[in-house]
This record gives sequence, C-alpha cells and structure tokens, in this order.
Amino acid sequence: MSEFNVTNPQTPAEPEKPAFEVFDDPVSDVGELSQWQLMRIRYSKNKLAMIGLIGMAVIYVIVFLGEFIAPNWYRYQNRDYIYGPPTPITFTDPEGNFSLRPYTYATTTELNPETFKFEFTPDFDQKLPIRFFVRGDTVNVLWWQTDLHLIGLDGDQRIYVLGADGLGRDMFARILVGGQISSTVGLFGVALSIVLGSVLGTASGFFGGFIDDMMQRAIEVLGAFPQIPLWAALAAALPPISQSFTVIHRYFLITVVLSVVGWTGLARQLRAKVMAYRNADFSQAALAAGSTDWRIIFTHMVPNGASHIIVIGALSIPGMILGETALSFLGLGILPPAVSWGSLLTDAQQVRVVVQHPWLLIPALAVVITVLLFSLIGDGLRDAVDPYSI
Repeated sequence: MSEFNVTNPQTPAEPEKPAFEVFDDPVSDVGELSQWQLMRIRYSKNKLAMIGLIGMAVIYVIVFLGEFIAPNWYRYQNRDYIYGPPTPITFTDPEGNFSLRPYTYATTTELNPETFKFEFTPDFDQKLPIRFFVRGDTVNVLWWQTDLHLIGLDGDQRIYVLGADGLGRDMFARILVGGQISSTVGLFGVALSIVLGSVLGTASGFFGGFIDDMMQRAIEVLGAFPQIPLWAALAAALPPISQSFTVIHRYFLITVVLSVVGWTGLARQLRAKVMAYRNADFSQAALAAGSTDWRIIFTHMVPNGASHIIVIGALSIPGMILGETALSFLGLGILPPAVSWGSLLTDAQQVRVVVQHPWLLIPALAVVITVLLFSLIGDGLRDAVDPYSI
C-alpha cells in the first residue's frame, strides 16, 4: 500500500531526504586504478619531481640539437680567439635605444709583447646585430647535415656566448655536444646494471644454496674495491683510439666499466625481496602448475620487483654521470676527438687557468644541474612507489 499525504490523500508522500548527500568521487575509488596508475598520480603531485622530469626533457632536447643551437662547430679552432672571453651581448641599438633585437660588439685581438698572451678589446662603437637562423659551419644534427644555425652573425664574424678554450674552440658548442655523451652514458650504464642486477640478484635469492653463496662472495669481492680506483684501473686497460678502436667503441666500453660495480647494490636488494616472494602463494602455485624456475623468475619475481628496480635505477643515474665525469677529468674516460663534460673540465685543473679564464668551469655547472634534476626524479619515483606516501 502506498503512503499518502494527510492534507491531500491523493498525493503520495515525498520520501524523507537523508541528513547528508553522498557524491560519487571517482578518485576515491582506487580499486579501479592499477598500481602504475597510482604511481603516476602520486608522481604528478610531487612538484619537485615534475620539475626534474621537465628539466631533463628540456636538457635532452637542447643537447641533441646542440650543433644547431650553437653558432659555431664545436671543433672549429679560431687561432685569433684563444682563451677568448664570452662575447658581450646587449639589447641597445647603436643609438643607445632599447631594442628587442640583441646586439654584440666587434672585438679586436692583440698580442701582448710582455706577457705573450692575447688581449681582447671590445669596440663599443661598433655593434653587430645577432641574427637568427643564419648560415655557418656545416654540422651534423641528429641524422641530417646542415649549415643552418639558430643564432650567429653576418659575414665572417663569430660570436662566442660562453667564451673559447685554449685552442679557440667555442665553449658553448662543446658543452652542448659534450652533454650528448655525459647525459646518456648514465642511462646506458644504469640499463646494463639493471639487467645484471635484476637477473643475478633474483637468481641468487630464488635458488639459494651454492649459487647464492657464490654470487654473494663475488659481490663482496667487488664491493671491497674502492669504486673510483676500480673504474680508473679498468678504463686505463682500454686500448687507445685508433682506426680499429673508435670513439664509439670506447664510449660503450666506458658504460660497461661503470656498470661493473653498479649492479651489486641492486642485486643484494632484489635478493632479499625474492627470498620473501619465494614462499608466497603465487610462487608456489606457479611451481605446482609445472612452471620452470626461469619462467617463475621472469614472469613473477622480476615484475613484482619492477617498481623497486625503477627507483634504484633512477637514483643510480647521477652516480654514473659523476663517474664518467671523474674518469674523463682524469684523462681515462672519453678521449678526443669526442667531448664530454668531464673532458672539458681537464682544462680547469690548474688554479691559475681558472682564475684567468673562469668560463672554463661552466661544464661543472652543467654537471651539477643534471645530477640535481636526476636526483629529483629519483626521489619522486621513490615516493610514488611507496604505497603509504600521501
């Protein structure tokens, strides 16, 4: 029987409204989101981590387009501009009025007969407009060859945004090109470390016994050596650059050298995780279903530790970059004609040179910024993987 209002028996009574209204919150329904989606949401809420991710994306775009962005070829030697200072840039036109177009000054070079050093004097009365998309040295940008540069000067005039080195080469161009090696050697080195650490660490924890003992003793032996001297010894054993042993060969072997020690920490951490996974229900069910040991390792063990592997890899990249910088700084890493941030810093080993030509330390600033951004990415991933983080 339906209920009727007392005043109007023909009208059904309205149902009572609840004391509060319940709204559907799609975000609160976390049961429909996967683990990777939750990680992405937590990572996107971390402002510092997003700054690191966006910053590294910008750096990679800049360094791989470096030969196009720089006004000069990074190997071009200007004998009249040895240890030349950064070219002054102004936004005032020849009449002294503010202009949106940047200008620079013409520079005269003179040899001091007393010190036998070049002295550079800017001619403030002669301003040269800085052009965009100008023709200059022929360079290789990614997969194509071009003589187009983002900035430059008209005619035979050259601009040196960050000065020149001891052979008159453009430091701005060399820093950008050197970043192609220094910013990627850590990625390849960490990738190799992840492969070695994941497979060996998982196998050590899963099989146990004699295999576990042998792997742990090998890790302890590698861990007993100081990291930098071990890297230096292995890098010194590499053959010199020749026709049969090119710069590319040395680059990939340097990544192997950096990975020799890097995999041990990840292997030990995964070993502990796999020892806990080995007695889990899903592992026993797969074993009862007839799965082989290696199928269980690659299908169940490694995917369960994937989030941990990603975090450890991201946090290891700054160490790899610093390792390559240290080896190249000591003359054992990337060798000429290749260039990296570490090899650029070899010119700044003497205090006298740094005091007279401080722009030679700018590659160190590039290293600091890159390592800082990668550290922010790694910290953000670590917080995103933690299920108890807010």
